[in-house]
Amino acid sequence: MSEQLVQRLLNELTKLALVDPHTHINPHAPASKTLADIMGYHYYTELAHSAGMPKSQIEEPGLDPKTKVGRLVESLVHLDNTVQVGWLVELCRKFFGFSDDRITPANWEALYDRAAAKMAEPDWEDQCLKQSGIERVFLTNDFDDPLTGFDLKRYIPCLRTDDLVFHFSNPTVRQRLAKATGIEATSPDKIRQAIGKLFEHFVRHGVKACAISLPPSFSPRRPAKSEDLAQHFNAAFIDADTVPGEISSHRRLGQEFVFWTIAEFCAEYKLPFDLMIGVNRRVYPNGVFQGQDLFDQRVSLIQYKDLFNAFPQVTFPVSVLAQVSNQELVSYSWIFPNVVTNAHWWYSNIPAFIELDTRARLQAVPRNKQIGYYSDMYKLEFAWPKFNMYRECLSRVLAQDFVIARKWSEDEALLLGRQILRGNVESIFKV
Repeated sequence: MSEQLVQRLLNELTKLALVDPHTHINPHAPASKTLADIMGYHYYTELAHSAGMPKSQIEEPGLDPKTKVGRLVESLVHLDNTVQVGWLVELCRKFFGFSDDRITPANWEALYDRAAAKMAEPDWEDQCLKQSGIERVFLTNDFDDPLTGFDLKRYIPCLRTDDLVFHFSNPTVRQRLAKATGIEATSPDKIRQAIGKLFEHFVRHGVKACAISLPPSFSPRRPAKSEDLAQHFNAAFIDADTVPGEISSHRRLGQEFVFWTIAEFCAEYKLPFDLMIGVNRRVYPNGVFQGQDLFDQRVSLIQYKDLFNAFPQVTFPVSVLAQVSNQELVSYSWIFPNVVTNAHWWYSNIPAFIELDTRARLQAVPRNKQIGYYSDMYKLEFAWPKFNMYRECLSRVLAQDFVIARKWSEDEALLLGRQILRGNVESIFKV
């Protein structure tokens, strides 16, 4: 493969301004204030912990940000082979004038101070977005988010529904729902009314999607009738499960009802429903914050066939946590008009998997049904290195599989690349 060809494609794709279709950005504090905000990202804390750093040193209460960075830097000697540390070095070069190959005990303090000064500039948020080539950013909003106090043209609401589906029995969740909607969810019909109120609120504020993270055990099915569920309301929606780690049959019916109701409102309001499938929570309960969850190869998209068939009018952008699930996702997107391949999530988000998965998707899935990438970032500084990693992988696939193997012109390959990077985000999410 011609490296010059790959670089030409990459240079052109880098010029494209992007919409990031899935993040965890807090729009009230979107950018970092110190390197601790960046190195506190779970990728670094979980890798440092895995490499031998005690959890107590990472999560010590009241730990000063600079001290925390100094401690994490000590672990980088074990982590410099990882792509995640590659992101860190790349963003420090991009934003903070860092010129060394590695962040070390000898150079980190100067970098920390230089970064803090840069982040303190009043327009740092704008600088960060502009230098990263990001125009708009999707959020992950709690169902009771008032959606006020930030620029709705820059930060796009997305209704996250995990708490409603999987934690409705928690009294705090029900109290939040009642406060947000003015409806006490004391029956299946009242739950439906309350969820409808949430959708009305989010639609008024420009929501473009709903989203949920789903465990391997979940299989959405058309729920029992409301009147049947009402007979077992407490067991389905209120009572705690009696056996730790297990879900009662009634509770499962309650989860299916809430999930299906959300899908029905997505159909009514013509909203895509992002499904992030396959995460097992707290596999490693002694891990650091956000470093406890892993995937499970027992998950299959066959569990979602009833949903995909029941809602042909709803677009389902699907993310799978494991690279081993990609072939199944490709096949479902190949057959179902309403199933869309969605980015490279979490443990699949390394170049070795991205390039393989991208190649399979581009060879088999209609070009208008692929969302190439989202950053999943918590702070704006991560948009640049993450998207750049994906663009490099995409450029290699376009060069090898289309320009060289299929004799496409570079312009034709770039049209495909731009559609995967941005065009489909605009058409699928109507932004």
